[in-house]
Amino acid sequence: MCRKILIVEDEPRLASILSDYIAQAGMSPYVIDNGLEVVEWVKREAPGLILLDLMLPGKDGMEICKEVRHFSELPIIMVTARIEEIDRLLGLEIGADDYICKPFSPREVIARVKAVLRRTAGHEVIANAELVLDESRYLATLHGQKLDLTAVEYQLLSALAKSPGRIYSRDQLMEKIYPDQRIVEDRTIDSHIKKLRKKMASISEGGNLIHSVYGVGYKFEQLDG
Repeated sequence: MCRKILIVEDEPRLASILSDYIAQAGMSPYVIDNGLEVVEWVKREAPGLILLDLMLPGKDGMEICKEVRHFSELPIIMVTARIEEIDRLLGLEIGADDYICKPFSPREVIARVKAVLRRTAGHEVIANAELVLDESRYLATLHGQKLDLTAVEYQLLSALAKSPGRIYSRDQLMEKIYPDQRIVEDRTIDSHIKKLRKKMASISEGGNLIHSVYGVGYKFEQLDG
C-alpha cells in the first residue's frame, strides 16, 4: 500500500522539492502550509507519517505535535532551523520520533522517513472521517474526543469501521472479537453494540453510526465529517 506522507511546510520551494522526492520514493505526498489546518486533516486522512516544520503560520510545530499525540501515535519527524530547540527535540519533550535540521539534503530526509517508518511499522492508524482508531494503543477518538472503550468494544468498532457499509452477522463479529472460539451467547454482541452506541452518541449528536440490519446483523455507516 502506498504510504501517505504529510509535509507541513510553508516554504513553497522546499515543500515542492520534498514532495517530488517522496513521490519518487513510491510514497504519496500531501502538503499543508498553515499550522491551523494540520490537526483536523490528520484526524480525517490518517497519514503514515508527518514531516512537520517547527516554524509555521497559524500554529507552530511544537503545538501541533502535542495535539496529535493526544489521539495518535503516528510517526512525526520535526524539521527545524532553530538550533536552540534541538535539546528539547532530542529530549522527546514533544513526542516526536525524530528531527532534521535545516538546511538538509532531500535524500537524507527520505532515508530518515524510511527509517522511522520501519521502526514504527507496528503502529496502524485507521481513520474514518471524524473517527480515528489507533490500533497500537486500542485508542478510539470521535470528533477529536476520546471514546472510553473496553477492549471488546474497541475490537467490535474496529471490525465494523474498517469496512463501512458491509453487513456483519453476529457470528462473524463473534469470530473477530472471540478468536479462541469460546462459547458466547449471540445476544452478547447486541449488548456490546448497545454500549458502544451509547458511548458514541454521548459525543456525536447523530451518534447512531452503527446500524442494525433486521434479521442479518450490523453495519457501520461512513461519517461525513
